Amino acid sequence: MQPETTHDEQAAKPLTKADFEALARFRFGIRTYLRFSEQAVRGHGLTPQQYQLLLALKGFPGREWATLTELADRLQLRHHSVVELVNRAQAKDLVTRASDPTDARAVRVELTRHGKRALARLSTLHRDELRRLGTALAVPDWSDTADGAA
Repeated sequence: MQPETTHDEQAAKPLTKADFEALARFRFGIRTYLRFSEQAVRGHGLTPQQYQLLLALKGFPGREWATLTELADRLQLRHHSVVELVNRAQAKDLVTRASDPTDARAVRVELTRHGKRALARLSTLHRDELRRLGTALAVPDWSDTADGAA
């Protein structure tokens, strides 16, 4: 029985000049988008973290709210950091908290009307920027490599 190929062994295969160019183009696209996002959000009086919170709430699968634990996972933050972020967003009337009617231990975080309006304005700008960037943010496709790895 052959040992499984590890991720490191797959990554050790030599990259071509085209691979480096694709990676560099993708990284440049990510950084360009993030810089745009940071400037746009700050220009509308929010922090990038507040925008990410609003987007995580509106984009949560299947419902219009999320718990603090779910938000910590979505935002890749520690629980106490999310609590502080929600506190600051609540002070700006962007979100509200409510007890979960099915689990008294859980707290639901929801967008306010003001939060929904701010998110709609900013998300329209972000969508338009993604359209403008076009292929700069396209993930490189290595499905046609010689070793057949997808």
